[in-house]
Amino acid sequence: MHFSIPETEVRSGENGPTYVAYNIHVNGVLHCRVRYSQLLGLHEQMKKEYGSNVVPAFPPKKLFTLTPAEVEQRREQLEKYMQAVRQDSLLGASEMFNSFLRKAQQETQQIPTEEVALDICLANGQKISANILTSDQTEDVLEAVATKLDLPEDLAGFFSLFLVREDAEGGLTFVRKLQEFELPYVSISSLQSSDFHILLRKSYWDMSYDGDVMDNRVGLNLLYAQTLSDIERGWILVNKDQHRQLKSLQEKGSKKEFIHLAQTLKYYGYIKFDPCVTDFPEPGCQVIISAGNNELNFHVKLPNEQMKEGSFKVTRMRCWRVTSSQVSLSNGTTTPCSSSKCEVKLELAFEYLMSKDRLRWVTITSQQAIMMSICLQSMVDELMVKKSGGSIKKMVKKRLNSSSHRLDSQQAVKSPPLLDSPDSNREQIVKLSTKLSSVSLRGISASNSANDVSANDFHGNYAFEGIGDDDL
Repeated sequence: MHFSIPETEVRSGENGPTYVAYNIHVNGVLHCRVRYSQLLGLHEQMKKEYGSNVVPAFPPKKLFTLTPAEVEQRREQLEKYMQAVRQDSLLGASEMFNSFLRKAQQETQQIPTEEVALDICLANGQKISANILTSDQTEDVLEAVATKLDLPEDLAGFFSLFLVREDAEGGLTFVRKLQEFELPYVSISSLQSSDFHILLRKSYWDMSYDGDVMDNRVGLNLLYAQTLSDIERGWILVNKDQHRQLKSLQEKGSKKEFIHLAQTLKYYGYIKFDPCVTDFPEPGCQVIISAGNNELNFHVKLPNEQMKEGSFKVTRMRCWRVTSSQVSLSNGTTTPCSSSKCEVKLELAFEYLMSKDRLRWVTITSQQAIMMSICLQSMVDELMVKKSGGSIKKMVKKRLNSSSHRLDSQQAVKSPPLLDSPDSNREQIVKLSTKLSSVSLRGISASNSANDVSANDFHGNYAFEGIGDDDL
């Protein structure tokens, strides 16, 4: 997640006096509005809990009213402070930090705590209504959804809630995975748009865990609905013969066999991103990126209109970073947002081991750069758990232990409609190279660009593996 404080506001207090509010954005969207004193209170609490040597330095108090220049300086200092706390593995994951952000989010949006029904979308387009509190955090909502579906508690952790945007044609854009520092009801309500939905989807990459999910009736239906949806959207590639086999299995109601066949298909379990721009193999190339199977897959359109494909393995990524900058909508230049209207420009850059002793930076310019980074990090986390001889089942149990059980009515997952025929005009993809390899990540803050308005999220990859020429 990318934290920034791009702006301040002068607001009136309850008793009349004005104060400066600092607008905390997550991934370029307003999350909450806080005062300096509130952040100072959080800082003092964390110092008491974790020690002064762990908590980053906090901008000092001022005796007199701040000048505009001093307000801007404090804004920059608070932004760096928030980024440093979030990227610290201890502080950023602490309940103290996350509860502060949840409370601030609710106060900013002025949504009282009350019982509500929250619609959650399933992969087959079906919606379920979960009874929650407006103040329920992400894990609470996930548990309420699992209870509504009659999904066992030990399987709920194999799924996550994602914020998605649906276009007029039904296309899905993954905005982000809902995090522990936000309140799902408040997050979706604050967007004030019917285009945004909360989607339930599996949250692991290793298909070997599909077996655990499919052993349960509801888990099987959820996985089946997701697989069918991915095929219909063209995220999983299917030829005419495979389509015929899948349709036959669907008509027979053979859901497990359907999924087992789908597991053999290209791009099974991948998330597909919106078209964006990359500098690989040359600057300015249009690209469609998919994440899955411990890699980022590139479908690149070269300047000569030729289409090529290549994959970057996460184990060949030495590190990556997410960078944000503000771009003027009036002239397209990178500039601070003072007078002209601006939008946030996001970039994901990773350092990739192309061959022995040859590293290269690859940059992706996309509004989904942070979602791509989250996918990469979760792949690394799974790989490291597996490398240590563990299982994500332990990670699932750890998540569940922090949630309280909630009872609700049950609702079965409906079977999706039959598959449509595959597109016979689908363009064939030419292989980019048989020598493409991979890259990796994790978090520190640094800024190498003069155009950065906020510091980079830098990730060093613990799953990085050195390779020789024979492996390429």
